Amino acid sequence: MVEFWNLGLVFFAGLLTALATGLGALPFFLVDEISDRWNVVLWGLASGIMVAASLFGLIREGVAVVEGGVVDAAVAIGPGVVAGVALVVVGHEVLADAEFDAREYEEADFRKLVLILGILTVHSFPEGVAVGVSFAELGIDDPSLATVTLGSLTLPVLAVFMTVAISIHNVPEGVAISIPLRSMGVSEWRMVWWAVFSSLPQPLGAVVAYYFVTLAERFLPFGFGFAAGAMVYLVATEFVPEALERGSDLPGGGRRELVGGITAGVLVMVPLAFA
Repeated sequence: MVEFWNLGLVFFAGLLTALATGLGALPFFLVDEISDRWNVVLWGLASGIMVAASLFGLIREGVAVVEGGVVDAAVAIGPGVVAGVALVVVGHEVLADAEFDAREYEEADFRKLVLILGILTVHSFPEGVAVGVSFAELGIDDPSLATVTLGSLTLPVLAVFMTVAISIHNVPEGVAISIPLRSMGVSEWRMVWWAVFSSLPQPLGAVVAYYFVTLAERFLPFGFGFAAGAMVYLVATEFVPEALERGSDLPGGGRRELVGGITAGVLVMVPLAFA
């Protein structure tokens, strides 16, 4: 039986990633707008972080828990990767006729906000899944398990790694949400709230994923692959196109800034993954 305390801890980690989205609104306390160049760099940074976290965190851990060679690992993890990609593809199809702008947050009534939150659940659920899966080995008494101690808590290194990665990744999303709200004259603190609101489904996704993989430990490699597949596909279909759209008026279409951001994201996260 999954301990209630562990579920609460996983929910708290997912909540931290949601709160990190609010950091994207903080620059607007100091400046009126963020340049396209910095927007591209931030999206590139988020892309690099997510790819590094997926490959050197989730996939690497998935391979480690599979007994056997490369083929066995591929057989165990591969279906999860495909399922993760499928989730994002289906999510895109669901959202195709339900596009909305962050401006609608301020203008929506309660029913509209519930609908928006449902749409956001489809959009941000994979990030929550990545956090939840990374906590799968929480509480397991295994001397070979890499852990980190935070006060009285002993946590899997992967859990800390993914929580930090998703939190950093959420900052550019907070910026993207805040920009149209700024154009409406929305106050800075309300922009912080709406940015956090956009990621509120992540704690739910984290708890659901954690509960699933701990009930059925044999599906753990599938869970790691699922989260990694969804993350990498999100980068390819959302983050990179968003960055290039923001940088369309920059010299070279913003590709230099994008590559620089991706490189920085990878360089920041790889040392943490092998710590």
